[in-house]
Amino acid sequence: VQLVESGGGLVQPGGSLRLSCAASGSIFRINAMGWYRQAPGKGRELVAEIATSGSIDYADSVKGRVTISRDNDKNTVYLQMNSLKPEDTAVYYCHVEDGLGSDTWGQGTRVTVSS
Repeated sequence: VQLVESGGGLVQPGGSLRLSCAASGSIFRINAMGWYRQAPGKGRELVAEIATSGSIDYADSVKGRVTISRDNDKNTVYLQMNSLKPEDTAVYYCHVEDGLGSDTWGQGTRVTVSS
């Protein structure tokens, strides 16, 4: 499975960004797709994840500001981020869990929130 991420960049506080991640290759029934992030000097943490069933988990720190969505036909997951804060600055990684329980990670896309 290959993951291609896009949409990161520099944005001012209060701004918005939309991240996309498209999965391709030999995919055996994707169970969940989502986004994690890693800020400088910190560990990787969940931002949001959406299961094939439609159930969604959000980190408390992003609830109300972030929306995750998924196009199952295109094996693509999106992360709409609004009201961005400097503490949202991190490298954002796409994550896919397939039906065999295997995890695949994207290469990461950098999001910088700064004035």
